[in-house]
Amino acid sequence: MRVQSSLRLTSRVQRLLFMILIVGSLAVMSACGGSPNASPSESGKIKVTTTVGMITDVVKHIGGEHVEVTGLMKAGVDPHLYKASQGDIAKLDKADIIFYNGLHLEGKMVEIFEKMAKKKTTVAVSDNIPHNTLRSGAQNGMDTEYDPHIWFNVKHWMKAAESIRDTLVQHDPNHAEDYRKNADAYLKQLQQLDEEVAQKVKTIPEKSRVLVTAHDAFGYFGDAYGLKVMGLQGISTASEAGTKDVTDLRDFLVENKIKAVFIESSVPRKAIDAVIGGAKEKGHMMQIGGELFSDAMGEEGTPEGTYIGMVRHNVDTIVNALK
Repeated sequence: MRVQSSLRLTSRVQRLLFMILIVGSLAVMSACGGSPNASPSESGKIKVTTTVGMITDVVKHIGGEHVEVTGLMKAGVDPHLYKASQGDIAKLDKADIIFYNGLHLEGKMVEIFEKMAKKKTTVAVSDNIPHNTLRSGAQNGMDTEYDPHIWFNVKHWMKAAESIRDTLVQHDPNHAEDYRKNADAYLKQLQQLDEEVAQKVKTIPEKSRVLVTAHDAFGYFGDAYGLKVMGLQGISTASEAGTKDVTDLRDFLVENKIKAVFIESSVPRKAIDAVIGGAKEKGHMMQIGGELFSDAMGEEGTPEGTYIGMVRHNVDTIVNALK
């Protein structure tokens, strides 16, 4: 009798534990299914992490409502010198797709992108631009094969936009039509921008089409739209301007009676101020023609916080100072 009683008690305990386990599991499943904090992947959006703001802006235009975009580098940030934080690594690790410029723009992050590419879609938007159309980096004394500032030739940036479109279509074919439609509309805007920039630059007297900036970021702009571009520093801001660089540029400006030079939002102006001061000592007065956006866009929510707005700001500032 005692044995049977013990067996019945054990059986009741087992059934009770089993019911508790079932009820607990259902509660957890219900909570997960109705949680308002579901991740973007669960809500159907693609998590995209980008580096520079110019890329972030294009992904937002083409991805539209189907993507959630996180940009690592904000207004005023220099990508040449940027080092990824642990928080950045986490954002890259959680992303479904990573877009970066390439051509060693984000020079201190190359190894990170190589590691990420082994486990997720990681795309350099410059990869589909024919190399024979890229500017050499070696000519500017840099250790990079090509000049990475491709966005200053709007036609190059159209190629970058196409790369972003194609990547999204391949990754998310269910929304391919939306990505193509968004891209077509945005590419038309870029085509109009390219024509607009060319026409505005033509209003500058030919002898005055000399653009002098803190570092050599505007080479593609000069090649595409017909300006002579001179940067005090090289392609990368990691290289510092020496005394001879300042003296040589000062002498050129004095000799050619250049009236304006330009500072950049992401580069300290100390060296440019030295050039202006040196020219003044030689009796030639120059002015700061304005601040240009080179490696970073303007603040989010402003016209300059978009790629198209940034380009328009730059060309209007240059034209107004040099005309």
